[in-house]
Amino acid sequence: MPRRISVKVVPRAARNELQALPDGSYCARVVAPPADGEANRAVIRLLAEHFKVAPSRVRLISGATHRQKVFEIE
Repeated sequence: MPRRISVKVVPRAARNELQALPDGSYCARVVAPPADGEANRAVIRLLAEHFKVAPSRVRLISGATHRQKVFEIE
């Protein structure tokens, strides 16, 4: 069953990092800039690695151009 998670994205960070927050959401810091979907792709790779699934199993549901995003993980 797919799982939806809320992620706050911080682009142009010093390093790629995924942090779980107490409310069940995540904060993703990525080196990639927020242009041409690069930051979104970097977050998808981080989430796939964290949840041990292929990147194709992680889908951006909402927030493509915002810092607050919702992803679905199969």
